[in-house]
Amino acid sequence: MPLPDETLPRAERRALHRTAFGIGLYAAAFGATFGAVATGSGLGVGQTAVLSAVMFTGASQFAFVGVVAAGGSAAAAVSAALLLGARNAFYGIPVSGLLRPRGWRRPLVAHVVIDETTAMAVAQPTPAAGRLAFWSTALWLCGLWNVGTLAGALLGRAVDPAALGLDAAAPAVFLALLWPQLGRRPAPVVALLGAGLALVLIPLAPPGVPVVAAAGVALAVGLTGRTDRS
Repeated sequence: MPLPDETLPRAERRALHRTAFGIGLYAAAFGATFGAVATGSGLGVGQTAVLSAVMFTGASQFAFVGVVAAGGSAAAAVSAALLLGARNAFYGIPVSGLLRPRGWRRPLVAHVVIDETTAMAVAQPTPAAGRLAFWSTALWLCGLWNVGTLAGALLGRAVDPAALGLDAAAPAVFLALLWPQLGRRPAPVVALLGAGLALVLIPLAPPGVPVVAAAGVALAVGLTGRTDRS
């Protein structure tokens, strides 16, 4: 990680760090939910902690755990996680142009290129502010996400997640991610087609396969380029 850019005004640097810390607090709470759901689904505390450290992309982790909890195969769980995580590769384009990482920094940057770090970086008015925003958000988010995951995993071992309603956390997270997108065409049609295909496949296919197939609907529509550009 490069040193903070001292050319930025102190007030601007402090504001960026405060915002990044706030995002990190949200990540800690979100990570705790994931940790509890993961251990409640059968993963060990160690497995849950390693998954958060290595994968480090919330929606993909929930997808992975959801498929495992439903009795799906490892291949189906990994496929669902990869489909959701593929968007991070596109985030790498603006981030790479901003940070220009070289050598050992490239895999480090790639590991922390997610929704929040990218949004913080590209929203800044200058490249220097964008770089500081990216790294500050990455450090707070990664650190607090993993702390939250460990705390939630330990909690999930001590209590019944279903008794706290945490068994509904994964579907609720996906609904929260989906809802803001439904105002853009053709999102409602894609959602209905994906849901319909998943419902048809649930009694016919192994657990996890309906999720992957539904995601394939969105991928197919995306490849056609028929999105709302207004």
